[in-house]
This record gives sequence, structure tokens and C-alpha cells, in this order.
Amino acid sequence: MTEVTLRRTQLATPASDTKMMESAAESDADEVFLDLEDSVAANEKVNARDPLISAAREHDWSDKILSYRMNGLDTKWWYDDVIQVVSNAGEFIDDIIIPKVAHPSEIHSVENLLEQVEVNAGLEVGTIGLEPQIEDGEGMQNVHDIAHASDRLSSVIFGPGDYSAAMGTPGLDIGQFPDYPGHYWHHALSECNSAAKSAGVPCIDGPYADIEDVDGFRTSCENANMLGCDGKWAIHPSQIEVGNEVFAPDPDTADRAQRIVDAYAEAQEEGRGAVSVDGQMVDEATNKMAQDIVARARAAGTL
Repeated sequence: MTEVTLRRTQLATPASDTKMMESAAESDADEVFLDLEDSVAANEKVNARDPLISAAREHDWSDKILSYRMNGLDTKWWYDDVIQVVSNAGEFIDDIIIPKVAHPSEIHSVENLLEQVEVNAGLEVGTIGLEPQIEDGEGMQNVHDIAHASDRLSSVIFGPGDYSAAMGTPGLDIGQFPDYPGHYWHHALSECNSAAKSAGVPCIDGPYADIEDVDGFRTSCENANMLGCDGKWAIHPSQIEVGNEVFAPDPDTADRAQRIVDAYAEAQEEGRGAVSVDGQMVDEATNKMAQDIVARARAAGTL
């Protein structure tokens, strides 16, 4: 059964804040990204690279994915964000998050530069992954092409804040539309998840800004999880526990999935194409669903 790398929670951490980066290394997040983009003021973006490099080199990230978010390709900072960080800390970096990706060519631009930096730094070419963030209408229209733009892609991320601004929505709170009659991000997340899964990579939902609203954050996680997303941003450590819980199969579901896998394997050995488990018919499609749940449950320690 395929091993799973969990990305249930992706903790956002400003690269300009040394204490927060140290705390992030000790957190239970599956992934931490050190941010050079929105959480860092324009006059501090260049200065934020050095503490990011130091944090990547000095803290223990061995139990989680370590990534960083570069500035967008429409800024003057992105080029040196790649060169300086990867040249000095590339051996510790798993992924680079690329914000506001609208076209596959932007993935190609970063990939071409990254390969040269890896070569010059003596790093194995291709070991650093790329995570495009979809944040406007053009990106959403091109998301399937973006998801297939490079073998380096390790996830597709939906960014509801900038997407809201690009779409002209009336809200001012990122990720929150409580008066909408349904799940506001159903279409956008479904598109991103479909693109990600067609490329064989996880889909990550973006932030929920009200860190005091635990129930709202849980609901947002549950909505994304039901669409097939693999995880969600945490913008505060207090959101990690809920995210990790929601995006991992609960023990009862995991146990039933294991029984389905076992029963179907036995049926196959006996030459039968389907079997009944708990009164429900199980065929190859059900077995694939169950195998996925079992793999995620084992990775999360719930089975």
C-alpha cells in the first residue's frame, strides 16, 4: 500500500519573526512554511531572508515538511528569494510555495531558476518541490494545466483571501462567509482538488482568519475534507489540533476501511469480484477508497 506524506496542517509563520519560527519547529503541524510574502512588510522582505535561512539550518524540522513562500513573480524580490534561500539552506528545504500563480509558465520560470541554483549550490537537482497557490480567476481557469506543469509539484494550494479580492466578493474576513446558503468555496476547492488529484498531488485549503472561532475553523476544515482536500492552513498554532483531527480518518472509519480491504482481498483470492461488509456491497471502487483511508490512518497513527 502506498505510503502517505501527511499535509493535514500547513502552519504559516512569518520569516521575519525568529521566535515564531522556533515555536513552529516544535509544533505538531505536518508542514511549516516560512513566509516571505504577505506576512512580511515590503521594507523588511530582503532582511527576512537571513532569519529564514538561520531557522532552516538551526532548528529540527525532521518530523515535518519545511517549506517557504517566496514573493510573487510580479515583484522585484522573487528572484533573490530563490537564489539566496536555496543557495544557503537548500539542503533543509522541502518545498517552495509560489503565490498568485496564474499560468504554467510561472511554474516553469521558477523551476528553471531553481535548477540552476541547485546545480551551483551542489544540491541534487529536483529534490525541492513546488507548491503553486491559486488566488485569482486566471489561475482558477488554468489550474489543471498548472497542476501538470512540473514533476516538482507537491501540492496545489487554494488562497481564499486574494481570490476573494480578485472575484469582488463583499466580505472582509478571509475564508468566512457565514451568511452564504451553503459552502461558499465549494466550486473553487473542487476545481483545485480535481486538478491536484489528476496530477497525483495533495490539495490544501487556505486560511481561516478568525483564530478565536474554533467551531468556524472546524466547519471550514470539514467542508474541505468532504470535498477530498488533504489539509488546510493554520495561521496560529491553536488551529493545528483541529486541523490534524479533521483531516485524519477517525478510528471507527479507519477500522471499517481495514475490514473492507481485508474482506475484498479475501474475495479476490476466491475469485469473487464483490463482497458484502456491514451489509454494504464492496467492489473495486470501494476497495480503492478504503485503501486510501487505511494509508492515511496509518500515517496519522489512528490505525
